[in-house]
Amino acid sequence: MFELRLICPEDRVEPLGDALEALEALSVSVEDADADTDAERALFGEPGLPSPAHSWSRSRVVALFATEADAREAARLLAPQDFFAGCEVASIAAVPEQDWVRLTQSQFEPVPITPTFWIVPTWHDVPAQAAHAIRLDPGLAFGTGTHPTTRMCLRWIAAHPPTAQRVLDYGCGSGILAIGAALHGAARVDAVDIDPAAVQSTRDNAAANGVHLTAGLPDRAHGAYDTVLANILATPLKVLAPLLSGHVAAGGALVLAGVLERQTTELQQAYAPWLALEAADAEDGWVLLVGRRPG
Repeated sequence: MFELRLICPEDRVEPLGDALEALEALSVSVEDADADTDAERALFGEPGLPSPAHSWSRSRVVALFATEADAREAARLLAPQDFFAGCEVASIAAVPEQDWVRLTQSQFEPVPITPTFWIVPTWHDVPAQAAHAIRLDPGLAFGTGTHPTTRMCLRWIAAHPPTAQRVLDYGCGSGILAIGAALHGAARVDAVDIDPAAVQSTRDNAAANGVHLTAGLPDRAHGAYDTVLANILATPLKVLAPLLSGHVAAGGALVLAGVLERQTTELQQAYAPWLALEAADAEDGWVLLVGRRPG
């Protein structure tokens, strides 16, 4: 395979990408052409905040073609087009053959949550010290155990085993928190998400881990739960305050993640009419908030 690398200004990225797809590029990606220089510009903002910009002022567009002839023909056809003004061909080069599956797998190692609780991709053996292990591979739904918010939620579950409890995982993604609760003794686990793909992912991952849970859309959440878990983001968590608080049983706990440390106060204020939230854990600028309803 061969890469065609192009440099273009911000306003040419979209038409150039469309043209490359029409020329049957196998893939098209966009990078900051000024990355690792003084001109590098942040594109993606923090969660809950608008992006600083829609694209970079100078972008590197990389298109992959099956043969060198295809890549050179694409460059030849693009050059005279009006939308190519201000763009340039940076290079055409062969892409070294690699075992992409093995390369991808090598980037995902077992993740320790506690010394005895691990997240383990299926191509790795479960560590001998793991009393509990979730077998989980990277997929379309959020939650593989690598993000601080997921790790903090799982640490909380391990430290507060929901033995014989009724548990709700709201915004379940891959189902990792729901599975973690089931492995730590929950009597019933309901996992809900607005994304049908996440619901199916949760069902598949639960089956692969040999645990029983109920997964569905948010209307499947009914009544009060001893533990309510929600690893989303601050803005939707604020909107969901009355709903999530209403699902917490007397003596139960509400566990919220996806919150930056600087957002702690606004979340505490949003939930104050129902529950008092306290920071229970923090990692890499993220915080875990926990509230308990009096028994």
